[in-house]
Amino acid sequence: MPMSSPAAKPIALYRSLDALPDTARGAVLAIGNFDGVHFGHQQVIADARALADAKAAPLGVMLFDPHPQQFFAPDNPPFRLTRLVTRAALLADLGVDFTLGLPFGAAMAACEAEDFIADILVERLGVAAVCVGYDFCFGKGRKGNFTMLRDVGGEMGFETLATEAVMQPDSTTPYSSSAIRNFLRDGEPEKAAALMGHAFAIEAAVQQGDQRGRTIGFATANMPLDDYVLPKFGVYAVRAEILDGGFAGAVLNGVANLGMRPTVGTDKPRLESHFFDFEGDLYGANLRVSLLHFIRAEQKFDGLDALQSQIAKDSDQAREMLGS
Repeated sequence: MPMSSPAAKPIALYRSLDALPDTARGAVLAIGNFDGVHFGHQQVIADARALADAKAAPLGVMLFDPHPQQFFAPDNPPFRLTRLVTRAALLADLGVDFTLGLPFGAAMAACEAEDFIADILVERLGVAAVCVGYDFCFGKGRKGNFTMLRDVGGEMGFETLATEAVMQPDSTTPYSSSAIRNFLRDGEPEKAAALMGHAFAIEAAVQQGDQRGRTIGFATANMPLDDYVLPKFGVYAVRAEILDGGFAGAVLNGVANLGMRPTVGTDKPRLESHFFDFEGDLYGANLRVSLLHFIRAEQKFDGLDALQSQIAKDSDQAREMLGS
């Protein structure tokens, strides 16, 4: 089920139970975090879509944002692969009719598994069926699992389906968001993309920078990394889609530095992309920048002349990698 970029189907994304339309009641509901929407996630959605079609019911996805790990361990390094709206777009491309992104906070963390089933799945949503991954857990203390869903659901009138682990090709290792994060941290975006069926991308608004790149002939679009997982610091061949503003819809090839800019310095990691054969003001525009190939690790140069020379070499290599 390879995927390109989101999204061909209109996105129906809701941030609370109260916001859901009446048409969402009686849906087949897939539940999980779906961070990265990798091939394992895609199989859960495919199984849920088939069940929804058989029941002539809408297909919904319930996920939690922020990720529960961010609530329980806020000081851990950032690990997000995809923004909520991006996940909703990718899920819509897979045939999902609506995505419910429930905020995860103290109240949800304290919700007992049995209450989650009775109060939310049955009373509020009236689900026809629930579909989950093989290792799905939920509720206070992660006491809820597929067996509980199946048994309680049978008593309360809904069906439960679990998708078995989907193994990576020629491997006994299942597809997982953790494996994708590890590939990115190792500077292997191609392997991460192979698990997702689409490239890892960072989405953010272009911020005002120090404009130093303009002085050496390589203007850059500067973007914060926020709570995205931090890939290996270094230089990448990238492809960007401009999501809004005067250049909306344009797709640009380029070269980008992700990290701390050791030659000139910065206070926090960021992504600085130089796009080939493009002139225009992108300040404030939202971009989706896909990291396609790792070129080299970050390094400190003696001065701007040396940096300029290396960027020119990096640009040539990126053009070759991207076929532009």
